[in-house]
Amino acid sequence: MSQFLKPENALKRAEELINVGQKQDALQTLHDLITSKRYRAWQKTLERIMFKYVELCVEMRKGRYAKDGLIQYRIICQQVNVGSLEEVIKHYMHLSTEKAEKARSQAQELEDALDVDDLEADKKPEDLMLSYVSGEKGKERSDRELVTPWFKFLWETYRTVLEILRNNSKLEALYAMTAHRAFQFCKQYKRTTEFRRLCEIIRNHLANLNKYRDQRDRPDLSAPESLQLYLDTRFEQLKIATELELWQEAFRSVEDIHGLMCLVKKTPKSSLMVVYYAKLTEIFWISSSHLYHAYAWFRLFLLQRSFNKNLSQKDLQLIASSVVLAALSVPPHDHTHGASHFELEHEKERNFRMANLIGFNLETKPEGREVLSRSSLLAELASKGVMSFVAQEVKDIYHLVEHEFLPSDLALKVQPLLTKISKLGGKLSTASTVPEVQLSQYVPALEKLSTLRLLQQVSNVYQTMKIETLSGMIPFFDFSVVEKISVDAVKQKFVSMKVDHMKNVVVFCKVSLESDGLRDHLANFAEQLNKARQMIYPPERKPSKLGALLPSLTEIVAKEHKRLLARKSIIEKRKEEQERQLLEMEREEESKKLKLQKITEEAEQRRLAAEFEQRKNQRILREIEERQMEETQALLQEAEKRIKKKGKKPIIEGDKMSKQTLMELALTEQLRERQEMEKKLQKLAKTMDYLERAKREEAAPLIEAAYQQRLVEERILHEHLQQQEVELSQQRHEGDLREKDRLVRMISNKEIYQERVVSHRQAEFDRLSREREERISRILLSRRQEREKLRKLKFYLKLEEEKQEKLRAEEEARKQEEAERRKKEEAERLAKLAEIAEKQRQRELELEEKERKRREELLGRTAEAALKPSEPLARSSESLSAAPAAAAAAPAAGKYVPKFRRERTEGAGAAASAPPPETDRWSKPDGDRWRSGDDRRPSAFGSGSRASSTWSSSRNR
Repeated sequence: MSQFLKPENALKRAEELINVGQKQDALQTLHDLITSKRYRAWQKTLERIMFKYVELCVEMRKGRYAKDGLIQYRIICQQVNVGSLEEVIKHYMHLSTEKAEKARSQAQELEDALDVDDLEADKKPEDLMLSYVSGEKGKERSDRELVTPWFKFLWETYRTVLEILRNNSKLEALYAMTAHRAFQFCKQYKRTTEFRRLCEIIRNHLANLNKYRDQRDRPDLSAPESLQLYLDTRFEQLKIATELELWQEAFRSVEDIHGLMCLVKKTPKSSLMVVYYAKLTEIFWISSSHLYHAYAWFRLFLLQRSFNKNLSQKDLQLIASSVVLAALSVPPHDHTHGASHFELEHEKERNFRMANLIGFNLETKPEGREVLSRSSLLAELASKGVMSFVAQEVKDIYHLVEHEFLPSDLALKVQPLLTKISKLGGKLSTASTVPEVQLSQYVPALEKLSTLRLLQQVSNVYQTMKIETLSGMIPFFDFSVVEKISVDAVKQKFVSMKVDHMKNVVVFCKVSLESDGLRDHLANFAEQLNKARQMIYPPERKPSKLGALLPSLTEIVAKEHKRLLARKSIIEKRKEEQERQLLEMEREEESKKLKLQKITEEAEQRRLAAEFEQRKNQRILREIEERQMEETQALLQEAEKRIKKKGKKPIIEGDKMSKQTLMELALTEQLRERQEMEKKLQKLAKTMDYLERAKREEAAPLIEAAYQQRLVEERILHEHLQQQEVELSQQRHEGDLREKDRLVRMISNKEIYQERVVSHRQAEFDRLSREREERISRILLSRRQEREKLRKLKFYLKLEEEKQEKLRAEEEARKQEEAERRKKEEAERLAKLAEIAEKQRQRELELEEKERKRREELLGRTAEAALKPSEPLARSSESLSAAPAAAAAAPAAGKYVPKFRRERTEGAGAAASAPPPETDRWSKPDGDRWRSGDDRRPSAFGSGSRASSTWSSSRNR
C-alpha cells in the first residue's frame, strides 16, 4: 500500500491513473487512503476524495468497495462534520440512480429486461448453459445484460445506505428519504421480492435499535421528530404493500405501526390514523375477517366524524353506510363451534392480535370472545348514532334482516334494495383521506345473510317444504348454492335441517324437546299451567304436627343439607379432575404432534440443505473443470501461435495434452526466451557503454572552451551592472538632500501643534482621573453601608432564631411533662381497673359456690320426694297441673327451674299443641360462664329473649 504525505497527493495519483485507463488501481489507491488509520482527522480534501471514490465505485459497479469506504468515512466525520457524510451519500445515490435510468432508457423492452425473480441471486445454471451453447446473443439477452446489472447495483446501493445510517441520530431524515426511495423503486418496477427484504431490513433495524439502548448515537424514539419520521416510513411501507397487493406484508406493516405506537405510548396524528384504519379495512376484507373489517370501518367513521370538519354530508353518508353494511356482512353464526382445542387456541391468538390492531385490549377482559361480536357491534352502532347518517336503502335492509320476521318474502324484499345499493359509492371529495367507497362489494355477503335469515325463520314456521318452493323464495342463488350455505349453517348449529333429494323436500328437524327453541316455551307453558291449577284447586291448609312428631327437624335438615353440599363438592372435584386429566391428555397429544412435526420439518430441512450443498458442490466442480478446459485451450492456442511466428513446426496435439503439460511446455519456452533476451540485452549494454565513452571523450575539450568563454562574458556583465548601481545611488542621494531642505521650514509649526495637542490631552486625562476617583469613593461608601445593613440584619436574625429555639425547647419540655403525667394517670387507672376486676371475679366465684350448694340441696329434696310411695295420685295430678304455672312464674321471678320440672313443662306444652321450642339463646359469645358452660340448662323459658334477659339480671344481682 502506497503511503502519501498528504491526501491531495493520493487524489492526484488517482486522477493520473484514471487518465491512463487504470481505474482499478486508482480505486484501490483511494480505498487504501480512506481505510488507513493515518488520515482519521476530517478535512475538506477527504470529502473531494470521497466524491471521486464513489464515482469510481459507481462506474465500475463495486458495491463492496463503496460500502467499506462509506463506513470508514462515517467513522472519520461522525463527530466533526456529519453533513459531509450526508452529501457524499446523496451523491452516491444520485449517481447510482442516474446510471440505472440511463441503462433503462437504452433498453427498448423494459419488462423483458427486468424479468428476474431475485436481484441478489447469481446467474442460473440454465443461463450459463445458454451463454456457452448459443453463438449469437439476441436482443433480450443484450437488454438483460445492460439493464439488470445496474438495477442490481442500485438495489445494493439502497441496502448499503440503510445499513450505514441505521443507528445514526443525526441523519434520520436521510435514512427515511432512502427508505422512501427504495419503496418507490420496488413500486415502480414491481419488485415484490426486494420489497419483502426491504421491510425485513427496516424491521430488524428497529428491533436492534430497541435491543441496544446504550449506543452513543442511537436515535431517540421519544423525540417527536424521530417518531414522525419512523411513522412516515412505516405508513409509506403500508401504502406500497397494498398497492403491490402483498397483503401478508401489509398486515405485518400494520403490526409494525402498532408496535411502534405501543413502544412510544403515543397516538399519531388523526390523518395518519385514518390511513391506518383505511388500510386495515382492505387487509381484513381480503383475509375474509368480516368482523374486524367492520370494526375498522367503525373506527374510521368515528375518526372522520370527530376530526375532519370539512367532510361533506354525502361523504359521511357513504362512510356510515359502509360501516353498517360491513357489520351486516359478518356471518351471524359462530365459526368456532365444534372446533378442536388447537384450533380454538389459534383462533384466540388471532383474535387477540387483530383486536389490538383496531384498538381493543382483550387482556383485561376475560369475556373477550363476547366483546368483539356482531351483536355488540350493531348495538354500539345504534348507541353511537351511526344509523342517523346512513342511506335509506341501508336502513331498510338493516330493519328487514335484523328486526322483521318475514319467512316467505324476506329475500324478495331485500333484492331490489341490494340492486340500489350496488349503484351507490364512488370517489369521495378531496377533504376525505379515503379515496373512494364502493358499496357493491358487500352485496354477495348481504345475499348470503338474507338466505341464512330466511332459512332460520322458515325453520321456526315449517317442518317440511318442497325444494322448488324454497328455491322460489330465494332469488339470489340456485339451490346448489343454497345447499352449500345451509351445510355451513347446520355445521355451526345455526339452523337444523335436512335435504331429501329422493322425496324432493327439505326437512326442518327442530322437534326435540331439548332444542334451544322449544326449551323456554315449554318451561313457561308449564309454569302458567301450574299457576292456573293452583288458582282453580287451592291446596288445603292443615295444622302441621311436624313440631310434635319431629322435634329435631331443623338439625336433621341441616345435616342433610351439609351432606348434600359435601356430595356436590365431591362431584364437582371429580368433574374438575376428569376435565383436568382430559386437558392434560390433549396437551400431551398436542405436544407429541408438535414434536413429531418439528422433527419431521428439521429432517426435511437437513435433507434439503444437504441436497442444496451437494448440487452447489457439483456446480462448482463443473465450473472449475470448464474453466480449466478453457484455460487449457487458451494456452494451447497461444503456444501454437508462438511456434508459428518463429517458423518452427508445431508439435502440439491439443486433444491429447493436459493443462499441466501445456503449462510446463509454456514455462520452458518462456524460460528459453528470457535467457535469449538477457543475452541480447547484455550485448546491447556493452555496445552502449563503448558509444557513450567515445561521445564523452570527444565532447570534453569543447565543454572546456565554452566554459572559458562564458567566464569572460559574465565578468564584463558584472562590471557594467556595478557601474549602473553607483550612478543610481548618487542620483538618489541628491534627491534626498533636496527633500530635506524643503521640509526644514515646517519644524517650528510642527512643534507648536504638538505642544497644543499634548496639553489638551493632559487636561482631558486629569478630568477623567478625578471623575474615576469620585466614582470609586461613592461605590466604596455604598458598599460599606450595605455591609453594615447586612451585619445588622444577620444579628437580628440570630437573635430571632435563638428566641424561637428557646420557645421550642420550652414547648418540648412542656409536652414531655404532659406525656409523663398522662402515662402516670393511665397506669393508675389501669391499676384501679385491675383491682375492680379482681373484686368482681371474687364475687362471681362466691355466687357460683352459693348457687352450686343451693342446686345440690334442691336435687336432694327431689330425690327424697320420689322415694315416698304413699303419696296419692291427686297430689301428683295437682303437682302436674301446677307445673305449667310454676314454669311460667319461674321466668317472671327470675329463678332457676330444675330439669325434671322443665321436662314436665315441655311435655305438658306439647300435649296442649304448643308451638315448637325455639333455639337456644343462652350461648352468646360474651365470655359469660353461666351462658356457655352449663350443658344442662334448657333451650328456652317461654319467650327466649325475655327469659334470657331475666336470668341474666337475676345472676347479676
